[in-house]
Amino acid sequence: MIEIRNLVKYYGDIKAVDDVTFTVNRGEILGFLGPNGAGKTTTMNILTGFLSATSGTVTINGHDILEEPQLAKKSIGYLPENPPLYLDMTVIEYLKFVAELKGVSADQRLRQLAEIMKLVRITDVSNRLIKNLSKGYRQRVGLAQALVGNPEVLVLDEPTVGLDPKQIIDIRNLIKELGKKHTIILSSHILPEVQAVCERVVIINRGAIAAEDTPEGLSKKMAKTSRIELTAEGPVKEIIQKIRMIPGVEHVDAIIEKEDGITIFEIENKTGEDVRRQVFFEMARSSWPIIEMKSLDPTLEDIFLQVTSNQQTGKRG
Repeated sequence: MIEIRNLVKYYGDIKAVDDVTFTVNRGEILGFLGPNGAGKTTTMNILTGFLSATSGTVTINGHDILEEPQLAKKSIGYLPENPPLYLDMTVIEYLKFVAELKGVSADQRLRQLAEIMKLVRITDVSNRLIKNLSKGYRQRVGLAQALVGNPEVLVLDEPTVGLDPKQIIDIRNLIKELGKKHTIILSSHILPEVQAVCERVVIINRGAIAAEDTPEGLSKKMAKTSRIELTAEGPVKEIIQKIRMIPGVEHVDAIIEKEDGITIFEIENKTGEDVRRQVFFEMARSSWPIIEMKSLDPTLEDIFLQVTSNQQTGKRG
């Protein structure tokens, strides 16, 4: 659906994008991440046709963004970080204006806009001035304009920036729903959101791709060992001895001993080994209650910090 090949962009003598290549498959939700100044925004602007590349190609649904810009852009719905809203228009006036710009035929316009407003839940504010809407509703209107024309690709740049926790959850669920019918590139600094929504992640740093995989795949690659945190009730020394005997376990420590006889243990095992079932059965055989057991493998936030920790300063993007 989207193919970016050997993309390079210079601003004067500064190389903001350095030979970036990746693809996005049809129906996929891809997280596109990078620290400020890493070249992420420049790449997205080239992808959507707002900037031209110094070299390299971008193909959207088989159409080159430079050679067939109208056909390529017709396949893209773009929500920038600051949605392009006309505040003195009502919601429906603005969406009609966008539909006209995108060439939606007059006989389909009202039906399509009604469906979009229902989907993003703004029907109840369709006749209100945009300037009188909350930040959350403005983001929804911005998302609605990206959906006008039924594009196959959605590019969403920080779609939940400035929203409260409830609004973030609402937009996150909406993106998941949109992912059933659209190919989506999602850029966000809220990394748990990306981990919850995206099937694959591309991390850009210093203008080049620093990591690319599923969130689970990146976690396995970055972890030297797998770790588990076990909270359990029982004799500390005996629990440690039992767990140490499980194949694949490399180290066990009692981290915190609580007054009520409950202890938190940290278990290290070989990368790729999942010992949680064996831990459960050993604890059950000895009648030692497990209060909680959870993985301590690197989160997407840990991975992001690791691959971008040596970011070069002064690069525009």
